[in-house]
Amino acid sequence: MSKNEPQITPELIAAHGLKPEEYDHILELIGREPTFTEFGIFSAMWNEHCSYKSSKKWLRTLPTKGPRVLQGPGENAGVVDIDDGQTVVFKMESHNHPSYIEPYQGAATGVGGILRDVFTMGARPVAAMNSLRFGEPDHERTRHVLSGVVAGVGGYGNSFGVPTVGGEVSFHASYNGNCLVNAFAAGLADADKIFLSEAKGVGMPVVYLGAKTGRDGVGGATMASAEFDDDSEEKRPTVQVGDPFSEKRLMEATLELMKTGAVIAIQDMGAAGLTCSAVEMGAKGNLGIDLDLDKVPNREENMTPYEMMLSESQERMLMVLHPEKREAAEAVFRKWELDFAECGLTTDTLRFRIFHQGEMVADLPIKELGDEAPEYDRPWVETPKTPKLDNATVDAPKNLMDSLVALIGSKNLCSRRWVWEQYDTMIQGNTKQRPGGDAGVIRVDGTKKGLAFTVDVTPRYCKADPFEGGKQAVAESWRNLNAVGAEPLATTDNLNFGNPEKPEIMGQFVGCIKGVGAACEALDMPIVSGNVSLYNETSGEAILPTPAIGAVGLLPDVDVAIGNAFVAEHEVIVLIGGHGTQMGQSTYLAELFGREEGAPPPVDLELEKKNGTFVREAIRAGTITAAHDISDGGLGITVAEMAIRSGLGCTIELPAQDPHIAFYAEDQARYVVTCCKDTANALLAQAEKAGVQAGVIGLIEGDKFSVAGHGSVAVSSLSEAHENWLPAYMAQ
Repeated sequence: MSKNEPQITPELIAAHGLKPEEYDHILELIGREPTFTEFGIFSAMWNEHCSYKSSKKWLRTLPTKGPRVLQGPGENAGVVDIDDGQTVVFKMESHNHPSYIEPYQGAATGVGGILRDVFTMGARPVAAMNSLRFGEPDHERTRHVLSGVVAGVGGYGNSFGVPTVGGEVSFHASYNGNCLVNAFAAGLADADKIFLSEAKGVGMPVVYLGAKTGRDGVGGATMASAEFDDDSEEKRPTVQVGDPFSEKRLMEATLELMKTGAVIAIQDMGAAGLTCSAVEMGAKGNLGIDLDLDKVPNREENMTPYEMMLSESQERMLMVLHPEKREAAEAVFRKWELDFAECGLTTDTLRFRIFHQGEMVADLPIKELGDEAPEYDRPWVETPKTPKLDNATVDAPKNLMDSLVALIGSKNLCSRRWVWEQYDTMIQGNTKQRPGGDAGVIRVDGTKKGLAFTVDVTPRYCKADPFEGGKQAVAESWRNLNAVGAEPLATTDNLNFGNPEKPEIMGQFVGCIKGVGAACEALDMPIVSGNVSLYNETSGEAILPTPAIGAVGLLPDVDVAIGNAFVAEHEVIVLIGGHGTQMGQSTYLAELFGREEGAPPPVDLELEKKNGTFVREAIRAGTITAAHDISDGGLGITVAEMAIRSGLGCTIELPAQDPHIAFYAEDQARYVVTCCKDTANALLAQAEKAGVQAGVIGLIEGDKFSVAGHGSVAVSSLSEAHENWLPAYMAQ
């Protein structure tokens, strides 16, 4: 050990996120005390963010295979067949902790990282989404964090040139000290041109590609695997700094390089940088790797081996190269003014050896670095069942229409236009449906096909009943895709939870995983990629359990896709799935009365499948003109949004008994659809034949939203309430 290296003390072990018994296991594995660089490598590979040590056991239970799945979890992104020899490559990842510490760069580099995951597979990114959660609006940091995160997402995605076509934004006190920034990206690739990260062949050059290495992000993965105290400011140096223009060049260079036939294996340098990328490539291929850090391009002077191995500087990749193609490969990167540095070799030793200034600073067993990472079967307790809410305790509003104006203008149901108008939603010229609908839709360039994208979860449901909440997140994604006419293909998940060492938090995780798995199985939407983010706590206060589900659907003809705005006067409004009665955990109670009570609505997966399939087939047959799934805010909010988006009014009828319950209940497996008067009877007959509950509840007419017997409100007043809250809040 070099005399300049710090002594490995219990305090240093704890600061690197390792438990004393984990350090003892390292000593057993290597039979000696590690060098400081080796210690850093172990801390990077064995932290929660890279090793999934608390979640692996449960992730294995998820359904990951299906007839269209070409690549499931375990690679940079999942790959799904979309016919004609084409694939969609997609994944979602979190950048939660960095975004709270440094909102702009945290969110920007979250977008950059997920885009790299996609193009590392050989796919050109064609769409992005995000799922953002912030604290209470009156919390001192919320406005600052929201402003910085949205600017970061837009700043990176817009400059890189990928359209942001969907997403969600919500507020809750549980995120006061720990926002969530989950970024999704999808790309297109030919099925026979997918690139993987498994190294092959002995004596093959290992090449560093892209931008230079700096000190930004050193220890980022370790920081992301720990709770916050009141020290988030001190963690600022662990946040990476992004450059979208370098990444754009890196993508073009990488995709061009792949055409040369030079690439044996390629891996994005994400969490834990050079360490994780090298170890994963070698271990997957049963090969050792030697790295010479003197050949790694640095942008800062006197970087130590520890800093170089743990840096999370952005816009970097690692590749194993066919040596005879080296010249052609290097020419591509030089043309794009990017670094191309041969810095290592594959070996048959199964060792990960690192050299610096003529000295070997690390010599570790490469398989054990990954395979021997701790795996915990954490103790967990099932979340106690919340009793069903008694609807007699749900106060009826004095005036139903006034309550609708208040609810549609509330923080969690108001328009997100202020957010998505900062994103380029139309770049590349293939966007068919922009954010604000049930799902974003793009055309697959050069074809008639379309792809639909959505991301969903209702964390209140997950806290009250993790199993039903996990099911509901998948079911709502399923509904959103069907509502635009897309066949749901597959999902990616981003599982955000508190401290898994607390049995009740681990119980939330297990319950949600079981629910997500059951729904993905029943709805034929396997999980092909994803990310787990744990320790989302500040001073012991955990976030709501938030298993965000990103889903992708296919349209054989993109022109068949419909929106969720009313289309024409005198069309009829049809309710699919019947009137609701479930008010537990409803947005009505939460937003207007501050009550988060009762069991969430149960999810009947067979009913979801039947109703969703019926709606999708009716859209494709041209029978339905507009569709919107019923979720937050129930029937009232669903119809109001359809009216606002079109400027057209309507009259609907509610049951005589407890009309406010029917108006705001959040029962699942339901949609509001519209059709021409002369096709309504045929639609209802088809529904009856399919065993789907359907009934006409109203008519599109005028410029007011009227509920028979309960008065009316001008659509312009609803629109004003809906559009004003967020811009007014951000202008304060």
